[in-house]
Amino acid sequence: MGMKTTTQEAADGQLKLKYVGHCLYRVEGSGKYYAILKRAGKQIKRSLKTTDPTMARRRLAELSDNADRLKTGEGSRITFEDLAARWLQAAGTSMKPATRNRAEWLLRYICRYIGKMSVRAISKTVLENWAAERIKGVCARTLNYERQTLIRVLDYALREGLILDNAALVLKRLKETRSQIIIPSREQFRLLMETMRQENALAQPGADLVEFLAYSGCRRGEATAMTWGDVNFEAKTFTVTGGETGTKNHEARVVPLFPALEKFLLKLKAALPQPPAPADKIFSVMDAKKVIASGCKTAGLPHFTHHSMRHFFCSNAIEAGVDFKAIAGWVGHKDGGLLVARTYGHLRDEHSAAMAQRMTFDAMG
Repeated sequence: MGMKTTTQEAADGQLKLKYVGHCLYRVEGSGKYYAILKRAGKQIKRSLKTTDPTMARRRLAELSDNADRLKTGEGSRITFEDLAARWLQAAGTSMKPATRNRAEWLLRYICRYIGKMSVRAISKTVLENWAAERIKGVCARTLNYERQTLIRVLDYALREGLILDNAALVLKRLKETRSQIIIPSREQFRLLMETMRQENALAQPGADLVEFLAYSGCRRGEATAMTWGDVNFEAKTFTVTGGETGTKNHEARVVPLFPALEKFLLKLKAALPQPPAPADKIFSVMDAKKVIASGCKTAGLPHFTHHSMRHFFCSNAIEAGVDFKAIAGWVGHKDGGLLVARTYGHLRDEHSAAMAQRMTFDAMG
């Protein structure tokens, strides 16, 4: 039911609210609308954040619906960490394992601050204070991930009738500074491979994985999931499925078997004690972090990673004159080449400028 004073005015701090309709008030001076409701004996007062009467009534209706669904009793006292566990159980079934693991990791850090708080006690001020403190220890990208996870969990609470509105929406997405991409030159790549190959026998499977990444453009998880059945030497193609966890965009892709990659895979296959079955994994290791780190340190190279090899593949494709759309299809981007252009466009410009210096002929030369 609405709350109406005998004078049709209500004080809200320094604001004077004038009654203009059922549960609807307007601030004298600014013209902003407020809603004042009463549910289960408690007053609910909210700014509708608009001066437009039509929008105000629409938002009042939404608030009224949420208030009608608001649970009382034990459900109203649920803590954020219990809510997060409930959300993860409900939403986690549709997530890829890597996505679920990341959500769990993000929620662990969020719960350090608000985990024991009642969900209804998590106000905009609480979250603004959390964000201001959190940004001191993490980068903008991490805080943006945590913000998005908070929004999703509190949206779930809103749907379940545990809260009236999502306080996390007050948090603004931070601008992320792009980290500099370090791409191995061909000479650096050659030196890294030679250094890794000179290590003991335990380092060879890792070196094989690194070489495959550089020749294929695959992500690490896509490469380690590949089987010999994914390679079609006759059709000169290979299929990237991502294995049980799938690719990043959940779609398999068929990629040409590039000459350097074909030569490398034939060499790997010939070195096996017996012909592999189609279901046999090509690589026996899940990553090559230690091998890469050791090789870079020994050779005096920058700190390269698995993803550096994907950058190496793309940069070589650009130098070979391959268009961005084709590269995007090979590496599994669904944007038609926009990300490749944004990430590597400067390489194409540099390569074009270098090639232009070869145009030295003239009519009198």
